[in-house]
Amino acid sequence: MKLSLAIVAFALAIPSATYAQDSTAVSKGEYPNTFSSGSANVSPFTNKSKRFNDWAISAGVGVPLLQSADLTSIKNGNGKNLFGYSAYVSIDKAITHAFGINLQYDRGETRQGWFNTKNAAPDAYAVAARTQYDAISILGDINFSNLLRRVDNHSPYRWALHGYAGIGTIAYRAYQKDINGQRLMTEIKPFQLGSLFMQAGAGLKFKVNRRIDIEGRLMYVVTGDEEFDGGGDAYSAINRRSEQVSDNFFNATLGVSLKLGKHESHVMWHDPLQEIYYKLDVLANKNQDIEVCKKGDADNDGVCDDWDRQLDTPAGARVDGAGVALDTDLDGVIDLYDKCVTVPGPVENNGCPVATTGPVVETETKLEGIEFDLNSDRILPSNTPILNNAVNYINSSNGSYNVIGATDTRGTDAYNQKLSERRANNVKNYLIKNGVQTGKLQAVGKGEKDLKYPECEPATKCPEWKNRANRRVYFEAK
Repeated sequence: MKLSLAIVAFALAIPSATYAQDSTAVSKGEYPNTFSSGSANVSPFTNKSKRFNDWAISAGVGVPLLQSADLTSIKNGNGKNLFGYSAYVSIDKAITHAFGINLQYDRGETRQGWFNTKNAAPDAYAVAARTQYDAISILGDINFSNLLRRVDNHSPYRWALHGYAGIGTIAYRAYQKDINGQRLMTEIKPFQLGSLFMQAGAGLKFKVNRRIDIEGRLMYVVTGDEEFDGGGDAYSAINRRSEQVSDNFFNATLGVSLKLGKHESHVMWHDPLQEIYYKLDVLANKNQDIEVCKKGDADNDGVCDDWDRQLDTPAGARVDGAGVALDTDLDGVIDLYDKCVTVPGPVENNGCPVATTGPVVETETKLEGIEFDLNSDRILPSNTPILNNAVNYINSSNGSYNVIGATDTRGTDAYNQKLSERRANNVKNYLIKNGVQTGKLQAVGKGEKDLKYPECEPATKCPEWKNRANRRVYFEAK
């Protein structure tokens, strides 16, 4: 049963190879440095011209912690964790940029129980154990960073997430210690049916240079043996949990890989998106015409007529994905002709706002006011000079004024009514705070019923500068 489960798990852990090596070469005839993704003048991999290293030797050391057993390493009866030691060496073969196979040898010792076996037993009930093991396994290595890579960001590519899973044979000696001393409890020889085990985990690699990688791994080892912990057979006093069928442990390691070969780069660090650039570069180098648009591109804006929503884009204008000329500030003047690209303004002023130095007297009884941001009643700092001039003007007159707030047509009637009242009250309070007599002012909210540009109903029919002009507070003599 253990063998069949192990074989199934191993089969699931090693996917079939679906990618082939490809490679890069710069125009100088040299091999690329794949510290960064993206490339120029790339050429495909062939068996006759192999341009990547695909072998490596790895070694590392770590700490095993028995986690699932009758005697464990984690928080035992003495409330302490018992740390063992481990080491591994492996020969690594990369099959593709995303998959490889490793032949690995592990050696280590776990320590578990109520006290460290280096110490004397504290009492007659305390039991400790240690297990010395040697293991040989075949691991499938999946480079998730390459497998899931979808964007070529032209940035340094020096970190990679790997996943490991595999099967092997494990041999061990388990020693138990109590107040009477230490004795050998179980010994398992390698390459036997009962010595099969599985391990799986993940590792994070960092590319130091073209030859050296360092990696931190966390592996989970399933021994398939309930006597691995040194507790004795299933019917001993130690093995009180009869349902326990496998003693398992975590193994955290830190290791280094030496990449072998004469080439500049290792295939596991190769950017798979470079093949895309190879195809584009080859076509460009051969001066081949690529038929991209079946119906052509009438305005030559880079968007095929099949998808172009504006077939008469002016020459030189930047467009969006639908072929519409860009208008960054949404003022109705495209960026090509807009003298103030980021600030809305009327068409007749080439998209630039009309400068206002103070309230303009339209008649003897009406003053022009200020504008507001969308959904906001905050007085903008740029409007304070206008309001300060309004203070002087109102104080110098003998009349009283309505401070009238208005909005554009976005939002509900009820919301816009309240918003216009808040705008009017904010301006009124500012004027009073700066010296205008309270009796000269009355705040009035008219919501969206008092549009400066009535044609902006709905707001989508107008450029943004007209909608902004509708969001205003102005003064009217009573």
